[in-house]
Amino acid sequence: MEFQSASSQYLNYLRLEKGLTENTLQAYRRDLAKFEVFLNSRESSLEGVGTGSIYEFLDQLASRGISSRSRARILVTIRGLFQFLVFEGFFQSNPCANVESPKTWFALPKVLNVEEVDRLLAQPDLCSYRGIRDKAMLELLYATGLRVSELVSLQMRDLHLDLGYLHCVGKGNKVRVVPVGRSALQGLERYLEASRGQLLKGKSSNLLFLNRNGRKMSRQGFWKIIGFYGKKAGISIPLKPHLIRHSFATHLLQRGADLRSVQLMLGHADISTTQIYTHILKERLRSIYNAHHPRA
Repeated sequence: MEFQSASSQYLNYLRLEKGLTENTLQAYRRDLAKFEVFLNSRESSLEGVGTGSIYEFLDQLASRGISSRSRARILVTIRGLFQFLVFEGFFQSNPCANVESPKTWFALPKVLNVEEVDRLLAQPDLCSYRGIRDKAMLELLYATGLRVSELVSLQMRDLHLDLGYLHCVGKGNKVRVVPVGRSALQGLERYLEASRGQLLKGKSSNLLFLNRNGRKMSRQGFWKIIGFYGKKAGISIPLKPHLIRHSFATHLLQRGADLRSVQLMLGHADISTTQIYTHILKERLRSIYNAHHPRA
């Protein structure tokens, strides 16, 4: 079976049956492309792939300096491809079935402290309609922990300002309800009153946030905005949207939120994904113990 045909059918399956977003599908495409290059270099077909070939592929990735975490993710993609081909009757068995995943070490996510967040949120110029927009986006990002793709895809109908929450369409087209804090609500109201109309320039759009041309803001465009304000605020580490998401989760847990609630707000399908933050819970328990136990 031709690799291009197999991968195309697999990606269509992921799009139509699993409801994966285009950003996630792009990641799958990149993983599959690496495997295709490997097969071409060996002049091998899919039918010729065995367990040894998979280990050889993973070793090659390691020799190129690709991290164990990335290799584990790529293996999941390739395993899924063969699992799909077995399910569809093209193959009898999955050569990845018994391949052990590379051992991964999960680094604790970097986060901003509250003072750094305050400095960041103070940077946009509220005398400028673009500054008002940027302030609203930054406030909403920190207030909700949205992914950047979710933030730039928000539509007007997703907002329920009078009730203090929004609807968000996350991975797999799953809709979740996320509460919005007072500061973010104020930023949104100011943006809708004083800025959004200026960006539209007489046009119409269902999207909440717009670029300077009145069209949808790209993920890359917002990355540039947040990076600019991060430097302006004197934040030493490179500022990316996911750093704000990690800060949102960390600050909630530090103030007593439970892991399950944070999981729901972040839109994690599995609580094991949220458990990268459990070190915060351990630190809080230790501080409570030291403060209140008579023999601590």
